[in-house]
Amino acid sequence: MIYLDSAATTLRKPEAVYQGVLRTMRRCSGVGRGGHEAAMRAAEVVHACRVEAGRLFDAEPEQVVFTMNATHGLNIAIRSLCRPGMSVAISGYEHNAVTRPLYAMGARLMIAGRELFRPEHAIEQFKLALDRGAELVVCTCCSNVFGYILPVQEIGALCRKRNVPFILDASQAAGSLPVSLRNSGAAFIAMPGHKGLYGPQGTGILLCGSVGEPLLYGGTGGQSAQQQMPSVLPDRLEAGTHNVCGIGGLLEGLRYVRRRGVQRIRQKEQQLLTVLCRELSAMEKIQLFRGPEQSGVLSLRVKGRDCEEVAQVLAEQGVACRAGLHCAPLAHESAGTAPGGTVRLSVSDGNTEQEIRQFLRICKKIL
Repeated sequence: MIYLDSAATTLRKPEAVYQGVLRTMRRCSGVGRGGHEAAMRAAEVVHACRVEAGRLFDAEPEQVVFTMNATHGLNIAIRSLCRPGMSVAISGYEHNAVTRPLYAMGARLMIAGRELFRPEHAIEQFKLALDRGAELVVCTCCSNVFGYILPVQEIGALCRKRNVPFILDASQAAGSLPVSLRNSGAAFIAMPGHKGLYGPQGTGILLCGSVGEPLLYGGTGGQSAQQQMPSVLPDRLEAGTHNVCGIGGLLEGLRYVRRRGVQRIRQKEQQLLTVLCRELSAMEKIQLFRGPEQSGVLSLRVKGRDCEEVAQVLAEQGVACRAGLHCAPLAHESAGTAPGGTVRLSVSDGNTEQEIRQFLRICKKIL
């Protein structure tokens, strides 16, 4: 199988990730649920993962909260900072993991920066939204549909200047683009473990520049006599038994990213994307959505063909990709690709140029 769907989940993990899950499953119990050897080993694994994430993302270990995925983290962040009726500025490329919680909270959305691959336009639009009274800003680092890298450093600076809280969705950035809690000034940064961090599904990280409000209430392994959730991180936001096995795998994924280097991973993805774009742009029926600054995500449409049909034909030829709206209808409204969406190709450090060239041969044959 030629796997080009890493924007959904990175299927090919470093071998150490599989071993980390298995080793932790066999040797570790619950964190804070005893002083015996299995519980202490679990605590060591979880703490080591916090330290590794902190090193990679410029955060203190206690600012690293483990979640089930980025959606879980974004819900904690949004429900901590958003109130019903609040004016919230978001980009025109947000995922449903951002828009649905805001809708549920009764926020008044201000859409800023709808023009694709126009970061300067996004800066102008966020500035305008803040001038018009936006009380909270939520923005993705990178579109999961088009790979469009948004100017989040500049947007964050605008928020700091006006003392407006800023939530960052790093789902498509963590592991392949620089992400820093310290430098961003964000109140929260959410990311999944199972994409660019090469961890297992069911893992995620919420970096906390603010303490936040719990989404779940329950046991934390300590302060059991009181009925309020602890006031300090990370316990305040981590009710219940940790996914220790998943965290054991995520630890190895984080170690891989740090050893390999975010810059080298990005360079590899860009090399593969360059080959894809050069060959696909020469195919008459294909419309590419390409920008000067782009992650390892590429969307396309085939003239006269339904996107879902194209993806199904590719699947029959052994190519894994995704078609449709990609859980981001706002992005398609902004880019003019609604209602049919796009075919999305997304690479990772685990792909090879040989795979890309084989995919291109398949495209020439069937398209």
